[in-house]
Order: sequence, then structure tokens, then C-alpha cells
Amino acid sequence: MKLIFATGNKGKLREAADILGEGFELLCPADFGITEDIPETGSTLEENSIQKAEYIYARTGMDCFADDTGLEVDCLDGAPGVYTARYAGPGCNFGDNMDKLLREMAKKGPSAPRTARFRTVVTLIKDGKRQIFEGVVEGRIATEKCGREGFGYDPVFLPDFPAGSEHAGKTFAEIPEHDKNAISHRGRSLRKMAAWLRGE
Repeated sequence: MKLIFATGNKGKLREAADILGEGFELLCPADFGITEDIPETGSTLEENSIQKAEYIYARTGMDCFADDTGLEVDCLDGAPGVYTARYAGPGCNFGDNMDKLLREMAKKGPSAPRTARFRTVVTLIKDGKRQIFEGVVEGRIATEKCGREGFGYDPVFLPDFPAGSEHAGKTFAEIPEHDKNAISHRGRSLRKMAAWLRGE
């Protein structure tokens, strides 16, 4: 099954291909000459996800999906949330975003809770009809960056692994990508989408 994933992020494209597995061929907007930034001006993750999927569908007429992911930190009242990818301002990268996040948390003091969650909303447009899937993973924010795997905020996010897990106490960036995908927010939402597409 061919699907366009509305992203220019090669890390996300590789991750999605690993999660969906056999039976799916993922294409990206650049394969269709779409190289501009896809609009995401919504006020919620769901609005952004829908907006990106509808943009690609309008340009190609092909089955496609888009995701929007937010990191919600409790002691920051849910920030960065919908601004996760641009938390440090225009032109920022994820290194800048993580630096700002750690600075903002340091201002809260050592007793502030570090609990957080990653939330992903996926919008699928199949045969012109829209379906929405959500995945969440709970965890906490590390006090410093650790690890070289993954992308985005992975070096500062400590997911809640099951008791006894060999990865307990490690950030997403310290574990193999396949293991991350097994429990990640994006993994959970995409597996729901894949199951729906298979009629499970």
C-alpha cells in the first residue's frame, strides 16, 4: 500500500517505515516536487495534523497521512505543546529547543516535578476520507542531554519503561531506534493506523 507521509524529516520517515513494516511503501512530499514548508497554523496538534494531511491530499490526490507531535511538560503548564518544533523561536533547531526547555525547567527549581508526555496525533486521508489516531507515552525530562540516537527531544526525554526493562533510566536517544519505536508515541499512533488499514 502506497502512502505519502507529509514530512521532510528523514528521521521520522525512517521511523515510520520501521513501525509500519511490510506491506507499506512510504513516499514523501519531495517525491512529488513538494519542497515548500507545509502549513501548520493550528492551535492544537489535531488541527495541525489535519491541515498538513489535507494540504498533501489537495496537491496529489493520493492517500496520505500527517502527524503532529507535542511534548507536554507538567511544571511548564503543558508547554512547549503545539510549539514543540519551534519552542526556541523562528529558525531554531532541536538543540536550541532542548536548551530552552532545560533552562525553563531550571527556573522552576529542583523540587519541581519533571513529569511529561509526548503526544502524537496522526491524520490519515484514505479514499478522500479522514481518520485520526493518537498515541501517548508518559515520562519525565532529564536534567541534561544524554544519547546520540533518535532526533528531536529524544536526548532529554526519559520514557516510563516497564519495571525491569533493560532500558529503564535511559532517554529515547540512548536506546536502539527499533526499541524506541516499540513504545513511542508515534509508534503507538502509527500502529493504530496500520491496524485500521488492515481491517484489524
